[in-house]
Amino acid sequence: MAIPTFTPPCSPSPGTSEKPEIKILRAQFGDGYAQATADGLNHIRRVVDLTWEVLDRTERDQIIAFLNERAGYKTFYYQMPHDNTPTRFVCSEWSDTAISGNFHRVTAVFRQDFGFSGA
Repeated sequence: MAIPTFTPPCSPSPGTSEKPEIKILRAQFGDGYAQATADGLNHIRRVVDLTWEVLDRTERDQIIAFLNERAGYKTFYYQMPHDNTPTRFVCSEWSDTAISGNFHRVTAVFRQDFGFSGA
């Protein structure tokens, strides 16, 4: 089964942040000497905090429906606005906040996925 591509109704709001999660193996020896190396082939994982501000009900429903369908463990592709190619992510953390009238703020944390399957 093909892995879907997430295409939200609008781009995320300014202020999207990305913080890599880095896995390092480190050995500390006597007299202060240490060695470090990458822990695996994919030791740098992208972790992106996205926010969509001032969404109307329809836009909010599209984003939340996609995230619910992915159920927190199924992968999807998403192309960040500044990237040239899509990245494979999983999202197990999101929130929806009513901000004013019929408008909503949706936040989500996308973590890069390196698995072999996940549709």
